Amino acid sequence: MSEALAADAIRKTLTVQCPVEEAFRVFTEEIGAWWPTDRFALRPGEVREVVLEPQAGGGVYEVGPNGERGRWATVVAIEPPRRLVLAWEVSAKTLGTEIEVRFTAEGAATRVDLEHRGWEKVADEAERGGYESGWDVVLGGYAERLSAGSAAARGVR
Repeated sequence: MSEALAADAIRKTLTVQCPVEEAFRVFTEEIGAWWPTDRFALRPGEVREVVLEPQAGGGVYEVGPNGERGRWATVVAIEPPRRLVLAWEVSAKTLGTEIEVRFTAEGAATRVDLEHRGWEKVADEAERGGYESGWDVVLGGYAERLSAGSAAARGVR
């Protein structure tokens, strides 16, 4: 990857106080329980469920109140419990971007690294800026889900 392309990627890191297997499971299997669908969805506030189909080629989508699906992404690669790669398809503006999430054990904790790349294909700088701050909110919900009942998760950087 060139230096210019690397600079365009959005990178977020957080550490959660649970084993890597649990961090991966909650991220993939419980995505609907922690994703802030009131703010970040195709139909904010109307999402009944969020589904991540855990195989290459699987979809990531929201389900609306009448069962209609709104596609967010396609699973490019899934390597439990270490790595997930998604081709992001939420809007025409983000087509061609890709999200990679890595889960790395650090003792009893897990470091979660998210990289949202491919922004050189997106002409709208405001769109990228929205994701830069939006990922903090999304990952904050994830960390909160993992730390329910304890102060186990440290903030997103």
